Amino acid sequence: MISDRLKKTILNSLSLNDYDFKDDTLATEVPGWDSLNHVNVILAVEKEFNIRLKGIEVLRLKNVGELQNIIDEKLKLKPQ
Repeated sequence: MISDRLKKTILNSLSLNDYDFKDDTLATEVPGWDSLNHVNVILAVEKEFNIRLKGIEVLRLKNVGELQNIIDEKLKLKPQ
């Protein structure tokens, strides 16, 4: 399930008011989420969650649900 925090981060980085994200939502389905804005979304996610995504992780992402899963895993591994 996509967290409200991730949803808000994506919406803000794309200057959107709302979008109904599901786990299987593809970037190409979201208005304004093109290849250039993909970089902006990833940077916004890294900043918001204070994590670093490896290039290979980003390239392997198939949908928003996988992005949420990577965020969750990185937050679990992060020292408190």
